[in-house]
Amino acid sequence: MLQTGAILAAYLLGAIPFGLLLSRIISKRDPREHGSGNIGATNAMRTGGKLVGVLTLLADIVKGVVPVALAMTTGWAEVWIAAIALAAFLGHIFPVYLKFKGGKGVATMFGVMIPWQPWAAVIAFAVWLLSLRLSGYVSLASILAGLSLPLAAWGLGASIPCLTVCGVLACLMILRHAGNIRRLLDGSEPSTIKDRKEREELSQLRS
Repeated sequence: MLQTGAILAAYLLGAIPFGLLLSRIISKRDPREHGSGNIGATNAMRTGGKLVGVLTLLADIVKGVVPVALAMTTGWAEVWIAAIALAAFLGHIFPVYLKFKGGKGVATMFGVMIPWQPWAAVIAFAVWLLSLRLSGYVSLASILAGLSLPLAAWGLGASIPCLTVCGVLACLMILRHAGNIRRLLDGSEPSTIKDRKEREELSQLRS
C-alpha cells in the first residue's frame, strides 16, 4: 500500500541523525560524548559550534517538512498526513540507526507542522522565542512551545487528526525533557543567559 510505504519513508527520513553526522563532519566530535549527550541542535551547537548547531536545526526542520509537504500534494485523507507527520517525528526521537536513542524533537515538531498547520507552528515558535528571551532556558522554551502547539491548533480550528498529532507530539517532546524538568526544578539546568554572561565576563578579563 502506497500510504504505508510513505509512512515508513517518513520514519526513515526523520531518523537520520543530522546532529551526529554534521558534528562528525565539521567539528570531528560526537555530541553523544559531550554536554547533555543529545544529538539535537542545542547540544550539537554546544559541542560543535554555531555552524553545526544552525545546520542541525535546519536539517531537523526540513526532515519534518518534506514528508508532510509531499503527502499534502497527494490528495490523501488527512489521517494519512497525520500518520506521516507522526512517523517523521518518531523517527527523530527513536531513530533505528542509533538503537532508538535520538533527539528531543523540537525542531522536527516545528517541521511537520509548517506545511500542515503553519500558523500554529508560528505561534508555537513565538512562544519558544519569547520564553527563551525571558528565561534563558532552551529546555523551558521548548516545553512551553510544545504545550502551546495543540492549543494554537485548536484555536485555529484544526481537524481532529491534526489536533491528535499535536497532542501526541507535545506529550512525547515533554517526556523527552524529563531530565531537563528535574534540573529546572533543582536549579542545575544550564542557562543560555548565564553562559552568555560568563563568556562576556571572561572576554572582559582577557581584554
